[in-house]
Amino acid sequence: MTPSIRSGPRRRNVAGALGGWLWLAVTLLPVYYIVVTSLRPQDDYHTENPLSLPSNPTLAAYGRVLDAGFLGYFANSVVVTTAAVAGTLAVSLMAAYVVVRGRTRFAQRVFRLVLLGIAIPIQATVVPVYYLIVQMGLYDTLAALVLPSIAFAIPLTVLILVNFLRDVPEDLFASMRMDGASEWRILWSLALPMTRPALVTVGVYDALTVWNGFLFPLVLTQSQSTRVLPMSLWVFEGSFSVDVPGLLAAVVLSVLPVAAVYVVARRQLVAGLTAGFGR
Repeated sequence: MTPSIRSGPRRRNVAGALGGWLWLAVTLLPVYYIVVTSLRPQDDYHTENPLSLPSNPTLAAYGRVLDAGFLGYFANSVVVTTAAVAGTLAVSLMAAYVVVRGRTRFAQRVFRLVLLGIAIPIQATVVPVYYLIVQMGLYDTLAALVLPSIAFAIPLTVLILVNFLRDVPEDLFASMRMDGASEWRILWSLALPMTRPALVTVGVYDALTVWNGFLFPLVLTQSQSTRVLPMSLWVFEGSFSVDVPGLLAAVVLSVLPVAAVYVVARRQLVAGLTAGFGR
């Protein structure tokens, strides 16, 4: 029996549409305030309506941001993020390969132990991480930011890569082994290409996390030469006054690379995080 098709005009979901527009306004209002205020002169900030367009728009705040060493902070963030993501992906791919292909009790127990890292909040480990970095002689260096970032990104990255590797057909591994390929050869020539979408996904996710990280730079660095972008916002905050247009101009410049990466890789990021969990 063919199911009947309901005819007639479709009812409009007025409440849903109003909720959607309200949510869009709540989301865009802070962005509008940040951009408009960054274009406002410092003298006009306290006299004009915060939500009105600036009567004398200027890029002076952006000039002060660039003169305050923004490019140096930007370079530090690029170095820390690139090193952390590269280290995380390299270690996690090898660990995931051992978990999937090893199939030993020891590998499975280590995998469960690694997954416990997802449940540990970063704030609870600040003191041990601080003493460890000091004992290693890495305090106030960029390496002090890279190593903890890698450690805290590994659990989730390994989990995603393990689920992707489990979907690779067993026959492909068996064929390469029959041809005499070593484990390193199988990892490089088969596992790496097959998990490339997952590597891109977790790479983007880890990069966003490290780029916006504030706690480790606050605790593990001190000098201006090792500051990253989130810490650079303090430059515009004094003891008795705050350069609000300059502060928000720095926010705009620091968010632009993150927003660009998210717009380009948004679909792949969401698809990669939700795929591969069927087994």
